[in-house]
Amino acid sequence: MGWRVEIGCMKLARLGDGAEIFHTLQGEGAGMGVPAVFVRLSLCNLHCVWCDTDHTWNFEGTPWVHEKDAIAGYAKYRREDVIIEMGVGEIADAVRKFGCRRVVLTGGEPLLQEEGLLGLMEVLRRDGHEWFFELETNGTRMPGEAFLAGVDQMNVSPKLANSGMDEAKRIRPEVLRGLAGTGKAWFKFVVQGEADVQEVLTLAEGNGIAPGRVILMPEGRTLAEIDKIAGWLAERCRDLGLRFSDRLHVRLWGDRRGV
Repeated sequence: MGWRVEIGCMKLARLGDGAEIFHTLQGEGAGMGVPAVFVRLSLCNLHCVWCDTDHTWNFEGTPWVHEKDAIAGYAKYRREDVIIEMGVGEIADAVRKFGCRRVVLTGGEPLLQEEGLLGLMEVLRRDGHEWFFELETNGTRMPGEAFLAGVDQMNVSPKLANSGMDEAKRIRPEVLRGLAGTGKAWFKFVVQGEADVQEVLTLAEGNGIAPGRVILMPEGRTLAEIDKIAGWLAERCRDLGLRFSDRLHVRLWGDRRGV
């Protein structure tokens, strides 16, 4: 796989003068509360209306809509303001400086840059240390065998009807079944109401996703929005035998980037 290290640059989300690479606690899903280094890639093949990382896809000149369109002063992003290109070696150096060997590859949709991610995992593992790699993906792209062998955990977040996306774009049954079959995937769903819970149950049953691998999380970018849903959703998870996830980073630090 060594040649992958040399192929071009990867497109990462820009934060200030550098890339959105930061040390924090995993805020969602099966690894919630665990220290990790996040590497946020730019670009996405979906465009959810409530997305909290819209700076990775809602660029000037695109037709996509977002719920923040109604907020005075909100505008689509200039690509040069929110994308930074870095080589795999540069990214690896930025990750190493934190001294944490659990890495979350997030986006956007990271699998749009799968070859670069393979190179990054390879470079980091060359130092002889134990590394743990999590992938956060929307479940519309099936990784290749080399990637599946290299990644330790996949946090799959299939999008429900509440995302505003057409079902044919957001749900790929063959991909969901393939990911479920790896034994490395957890499936996290963003929930606004009871209809979403029913949609999750149907999706899970129809695509071979075990209930023990299903995680429900309240939608919201503020504590007030999250807490409006969290109470009843936690009870539904208890009754259905599903996992519940908070949005820990929002609870601790608010709706901010780089935390």
